[in-house]
Amino acid sequence: MVTTHFVVLGGGLVGSFIARQLAEGEAAAVTLVDRDKQALKRAAALAPVNICGADLRDPEAVAKAVTTADIVVGALPGNLGYQALEAVIRTGKPCVDISFFPEDVRELDELARRQGVPAIVDCGVMPGLGGMLAAELAGKLEDADSASIMVGGLPVERRWPLEYRAPFSPIDVIEEYTRPARLRQGGELVVRPALSDVELVHFAELGTLEAFNTDGLRSLLHTLELPNLSEKTLRYPGHAERVLLLKELGFFSEEKLRLTGGEIAPIELTSRLLIDAWQLEHGMLEFTIMRVEVTGQSAGRPCTLRCELLDRTDPVTGDFSMARTTGWPAILVARELAAGNSSLRARSGVIFPEQLVAETGVYPGVIAGLAAAGINLKYRTL
Repeated sequence: MVTTHFVVLGGGLVGSFIARQLAEGEAAAVTLVDRDKQALKRAAALAPVNICGADLRDPEAVAKAVTTADIVVGALPGNLGYQALEAVIRTGKPCVDISFFPEDVRELDELARRQGVPAIVDCGVMPGLGGMLAAELAGKLEDADSASIMVGGLPVERRWPLEYRAPFSPIDVIEEYTRPARLRQGGELVVRPALSDVELVHFAELGTLEAFNTDGLRSLLHTLELPNLSEKTLRYPGHAERVLLLKELGFFSEEKLRLTGGEIAPIELTSRLLIDAWQLEHGMLEFTIMRVEVTGQSAGRPCTLRCELLDRTDPVTGDFSMARTTGWPAILVARELAAGNSSLRARSGVIFPEQLVAETGVYPGVIAGLAAAGINLKYRTL
C-alpha cells in the first residue's frame, strides 16, 4: 500500500486536529508546519505527527515546507491564507484549504489549471459543508428559489460580556464582524453591513439564538443559481449589539493611532485582548449548530427542505465541535484525493465544496465520513 504524505499548514486548534486525524488513517504520513513550537509539540504528543517549524508568512518558507508533500492542507489564519495557497499551487501540489481569507480565490484558478492541480478551497463547515448541503437540497426540488444558511459555534456556559469563545484567530472573527455581507435578493446582489438584520431563531435542543448577516456565502453567489441566498452567523441573544458598540467606538479600526511611545491600530489591540477573553480552554464544553433551508416546488406544491447539524465537544477526546465540524470536511476530501478518486483527480483549477455534490463518490463519501465521526445531519420537509 502506497503511503500518502500530507503536509498541514497551520498548527492552531483546527489545523492540529486535521493533522492528528489524517495521521490516524491508513497509509498516511503527516507533517504539521507552524512557527509555534509549543503547538507543534502538543500535536505530536497526541498522534504520530511529524513537526516542522517554519514562518508561514513567507511564501518561500511555504514552498520549502511542502516540497515532499503529496497533498497539502491549508489551515492558516485568513490574513496568511491566500498567499500561502498561491505558494502551494505554484509548487504543483494538490491542496485542500479551509483558510477564510478576504481575497477572491478565483484569481488563482488559472494558475492551478496551468499547474494541473486541484485546489479545493473553503472546505470547512461554512463556507464548505453548508454550501454542499444547500446544493444537495436545491437539487431535490423543482424550481428551487431560495437558500438560507445559519451557523455558529458557542460555549455551553454563557460568560458575560460577549458570551462567546473563538476556536479561530480573533482577527478572523473580527473580520466577520466588519466585512460587508453579500446576499442575493430577487436575483440581484445586495450588500448589507455585517451584524445587520438581527433576528431571533428557535432551536428545539438549544432554545433561542440570534442570527445576523455575515459574508459567508462567498462562492455560492457564483455557483448556486437561486434568486435568493442568505447566510447568517448564530450567537446568543444580545451579542450583536455588544459587538456593534465596540465597532462604533472604533475598536476595530485599522487606522493607526499615535500614542506615547509609538503607533498602534485599535484592531491590533482589540485582537490581542480578545485572544485571552475568547480562548477555548481544555475541558470547556461548546457546540456547533447549523441550519440550511431551501425552498421551492415539489410535485407542483411549495416545499421547504431543512437540514440541521448539532455537534458538541467530544466527551471522550475533548476535541471541540468547531474543530471537528470544520476539520472533517477537509480531512475527508483530502482522503478522497489520496485514494485517487478519479473524478476529483482528473480536475484542475480552483474547486468549491458545493461543486463536489455532483462528483461521483466524493459527496456521499463526505457525508458517510461525517456520520462515522459522529457528526450527524437531520433532514426535514416543512
